[in-house]
Amino acid sequence: MEGRPRHERELVELAQEGDVRAYGELVERYGEVAFRTAYLIARNAADAEDAAQDAFVKAYYALDRFRRGDPFRPWILRIVSNEARNRRRAAGRRDRLVLREAELRGPGDATPSPHAAAIAIERRSALLTALESLPERDRLVIGYRYLLDLSEAETARVLGVRAGTVKSRLSRALGRLRDALPPGLSLPEGADE
Repeated sequence: MEGRPRHERELVELAQEGDVRAYGELVERYGEVAFRTAYLIARNAADAEDAAQDAFVKAYYALDRFRRGDPFRPWILRIVSNEARNRRRAAGRRDRLVLREAELRGPGDATPSPHAAAIAIERRSALLTALESLPERDRLVIGYRYLLDLSEAETARVLGVRAGTVKSRLSRALGRLRDALPPGLSLPEGADE
């Protein structure tokens, strides 16, 4: 049936059989989350863009090693993460982590008052500064789970660990994030597991 969105599994199978358009649909579907994932690690938009693109190229040539039936998103994000880490190591420590690209969602769609907007910006800045102060391992587990909205299972696949390990790492990372926050500032709703 023409025009209906194809399921991920169907696209992967077609891509494994050499259908470049099917792979293009996968790239389009996961390009933004790949960039955001790379940005969490690379700390630089240009490096994140390059890492995401290179990861998709590497993944295309590795499709024969992808196990049919497995979810594609965690697999590609793991490749993106590795590529971004490699770029970051090669480039050395350059820029501070700037997570402005990963918008923290606020409740409702109503336009806040100027005072509320200023408070929200100040709160977000303090939260990002606290997140930036954490070790990479903590930033990644928090970033994958809450900024990229990955499930615990997907986060585990991307990090290459068991789901139980994600829970314990996340709990410890959130504790360290709470400790790093300025007095009077708490984590956003839903961040307490």
